[in-house]
Amino acid sequence: MINTLYLPEIREALAEGNETELREFVHALHPSRTAEFMEGLTAHEAWEVLKYAELELRAEIFSYFDLDHQIDILTTQDHTDVAELLNELPADDRVDLLSELEEGLTTQILSHFPASDRRATVRLSQYPEGTAGAMMTTEVALVQEQWTVKQTLDELSSRADAFETIYYLFVVDDANRLRGVVSARQLLSAMRTPSKLIADLMERDVVAVRVSDDQETVAEQVADLDLLAIPVVDDERRMLGIITHDDVIDAVREEAVKDAHRSAAIQPLEESYLRTHLLTLSWKRGMWLSVLFAGAIFTTFLLERFEDQLKTWSWMIAFIPILISSGGNSGNQSATLVITALSSGHVSLGDWARVLWRELKMGLILGLMLGLLGFGLATIVGSVPDIYSALVLPITLIFVVLAGTMIGSTLPLIFKRIGWDPALMSNPLVASLMDFVGLSIYLIVAIVMLSSRAL
Repeated sequence: MINTLYLPEIREALAEGNETELREFVHALHPSRTAEFMEGLTAHEAWEVLKYAELELRAEIFSYFDLDHQIDILTTQDHTDVAELLNELPADDRVDLLSELEEGLTTQILSHFPASDRRATVRLSQYPEGTAGAMMTTEVALVQEQWTVKQTLDELSSRADAFETIYYLFVVDDANRLRGVVSARQLLSAMRTPSKLIADLMERDVVAVRVSDDQETVAEQVADLDLLAIPVVDDERRMLGIITHDDVIDAVREEAVKDAHRSAAIQPLEESYLRTHLLTLSWKRGMWLSVLFAGAIFTTFLLERFEDQLKTWSWMIAFIPILISSGGNSGNQSATLVITALSSGHVSLGDWARVLWRELKMGLILGLMLGLLGFGLATIVGSVPDIYSALVLPITLIFVVLAGTMIGSTLPLIFKRIGWDPALMSNPLVASLMDFVGLSIYLIVAIVMLSSRAL
């Protein structure tokens, strides 16, 4: 019978030292489910439970804990035990976790690693964050061109546990330069000809990424070619490691979180929300709020400049929220569509003319639609003196929505062109800019139409 202990039962088993139940618990389910049932345990309690699993299983369960829980365990438990656990994790995951710890603690933990593993870990940790080098693992199955199918299978069977994946076998020469790739399926299909050489079996056209490539570039390559893993090479095409699809998924999630932060006018967080210091979080939010506040000052000055006209046509004030929100919303829609199209590779900078022409037509369609609604609203609001005055609102809406779509689509392209992240063209920034532009258009249309009528 599968033993699934719940939190109180786990604690009770720990208190009683019930080895049978705890050992059965850690072996009963998939490691991800076991980790779920352990949510809520303290770092010490979780570690005590993990001790009832063999090292390989212990590391696998540990890998499913959330980051904060993992760090709590690493910082509170014996350095020798922690080093043994970390050394069982894939090299890239190990480096990522160690980078979250204080430098002194990292050094102490690494001192308990075998010398070869310590050197490999330090070497991987030196690659800049967000690059292919920082994402890759060195636990990769490499084979030689002159090996036979039988030799290759014998080598894999003796060392399979040392590799993160064996879906792809990468072929290298004596200088470790990447020469080709053989899939596990190809190798198994060739078992009937055990003397066949890998050189005759491999595919020579191998897509690889450079160690310095950005993680977004890596993600695009893996997604476009539907790969399970992609090799990482240096400038001389020497094999350094591989990046597996699960690491790409993690990178995509990380980029999505960063883009979500930027779209809300927040500088991306380096740590999780709960682990970020309050002052750091305040700065990352406050710096953008200050920029948006400065933008709002211009809108205030504009209102002050045209205060007399607004007093004369006081009925116009009631429609200001509708106008600036319509401009901001249309701008946000365009910015979001262009940013996501750029990120997914559906649009490039060379398509700028097509994008602007498309958004120009879209702005006119949406502007006319909202203009009709605005005219209907203006005619039923009792404060609007006549039909002619009511035309100010729909005409303004057409221009405001048109301006919103053009600004929202143009600014991400400009940011991309100068090398900035298009996501910096956040929705709050577009909305703040459209407050000023929309109000300016409103006042200009009103002055042209109503002042000329008065004359």
